[in-house]
Amino acid sequence: MQKLLLADDHDLVRETLADYLRAQGGFAVICASGFDEACDLYQNTQPYDLILLDYSMPGMDALSGLRRMRELADCPVAMLSGTAPPGIARRALKEGAAGFLPKTLAPLDLVSAVRDMLAGEVFLPVDFLTNPDQAQPEVSLTPRETDVLRGISEGKSNKEIARVLNIQEVTVKLHLKTLSRKLGARNRTHAAMLARDLGLC
Repeated sequence: MQKLLLADDHDLVRETLADYLRAQGGFAVICASGFDEACDLYQNTQPYDLILLDYSMPGMDALSGLRRMRELADCPVAMLSGTAPPGIARRALKEGAAGFLPKTLAPLDLVSAVRDMLAGEVFLPVDFLTNPDQAQPEVSLTPRETDVLRGISEGKSNKEIARVLNIQEVTVKLHLKTLSRKLGARNRTHAAMLARDLGLC
């Protein structure tokens, strides 16, 4: 069984991606919540076949984290991001990343990308090739939408969010629908990923 090291500081995102990779790909996935922990895990629990690092987690310092991990590791290192523009992805590849994976990839596409990188290929999403000038979106949420989004990012249900904010559950659903449209999110997990990477929560 091939062994992956997945580092992301957002609990919901990290566990969702790890579950996808375990269930759909049959990989052994070891998780870290930050760059320093990833380095410690690598040194103490190697060997690994592939390392996946979140672009914006604590300790990464953008692409310097990629360089440091590549110096440490003797396996391919790839980057994960929810919102980084194509220019960042291209820079990561120039720095030697094995790939640049959007966290919004469908489960089977994520598994396919990981398998490609394990086989020695470099992965970059097709839309990054066809839309090189794509910019990071600017999003403006109301204070209440931000409160709801923060609850989602913490893994709370609509009912729990409604109780904490002292509003009706149907109101939470309306805010969720509106903020998802603003973010371009397909579901609540996707919204949490985008919010974290955009620094909204």
